[in-house]
Amino acid sequence: MIKPRARSTKPGAALLVWYDVHRRDLPWRARAGEAPDPYRIWLSEIMLQQTTVATVKERYAAFLTRWPAIDDLARAPLDDVLAQWAGLGYYARARNLHACARAVVDSARGFPRDEAALRRLPGIGPYTAAAIAAIAFDQPCVAVDGNVERVIARLHAIETPPRKVASLVREKAAALMSPARPGDSVQALMELGALVCAPRTPDCPACPLSSFCAARRQGAQSDYPVREVKRPKPRRRGAIFILRRGDEALLLRRPPRGLFGGMNAFPSTPLTQDIAAAEFSGFAPCAARWRALEEPVTHIFTHFALEATVFVAQTRAKAAPSDCRWAARANLGKEGLPTLMRKAAAHAGLLDA
Repeated sequence: MIKPRARSTKPGAALLVWYDVHRRDLPWRARAGEAPDPYRIWLSEIMLQQTTVATVKERYAAFLTRWPAIDDLARAPLDDVLAQWAGLGYYARARNLHACARAVVDSARGFPRDEAALRRLPGIGPYTAAAIAAIAFDQPCVAVDGNVERVIARLHAIETPPRKVASLVREKAAALMSPARPGDSVQALMELGALVCAPRTPDCPACPLSSFCAARRQGAQSDYPVREVKRPKPRRRGAIFILRRGDEALLLRRPPRGLFGGMNAFPSTPLTQDIAAAEFSGFAPCAARWRALEEPVTHIFTHFALEATVFVAQTRAKAAPSDCRWAARANLGKEGLPTLMRKAAAHAGLLDA
């Protein structure tokens, strides 16, 4: 358990005292006395979208080893970036990452310092712009992520789901910001949510804001933040076609926009649509003796759940069907296949599960 520190009469000051002692040593976080590196901070913020710190740490290190500076990333082929990103999901982030690197390098001015200019770059939305401006450039911006929402909702016992009162949450978060240390204030609030004000088991005795917390006074910490009623995700059906020619498998390049945009994949039905099983054969890349594997593969996307039947077939054809190519089975792991396609390949015995 993290030991509590002496309380300050001001919550923002108490938060910074706690942060100075308990902040984690993260690879993208500047140490005391170091100047923040905007490239590292931007890269971490893009990678951390919809992804946990534990997952990102290793992948982040691999990115930096391969592309230690933004100029290196801007010069890299998009295919290499997509392949390095494989498994992190939400692949539009990788395309935008590459486009943003090129935009920053082409400008010859580096990353802009203010929030509005950052938002004009590819892949940088309101939260990411505020986080980069505050953490990299110490601008007085308020960045609200899920951790911050949870802390503020408990601190003020907000009776409405945070995203429905986003302006109120931002106002309350802004009240905790130190004008002298805005970047540290933003990180401190996020860190508090990550380490102490956890979703299910908040460690209130260790919290520097416990004496200010309305939810704790009520003894109702677990009641906040108030949750939105979530509708069940729609379930969709589809098919993935794995055509083999000896030790090769057929791949295609997905369209640049949309699901798995610009990535290598096996031919499939339109995966964002619900396709009846009787219609699967109409989407096969060529005529062959297709055999459906017994169990489908499943994958949960942001807005729907997919159940995909995997079909396999063999061919001796020399030419690949239109817009497709043959890839060596031994190299499939280096093709940057999306997680769903890796699941299908493992199901067909082409990759280890």
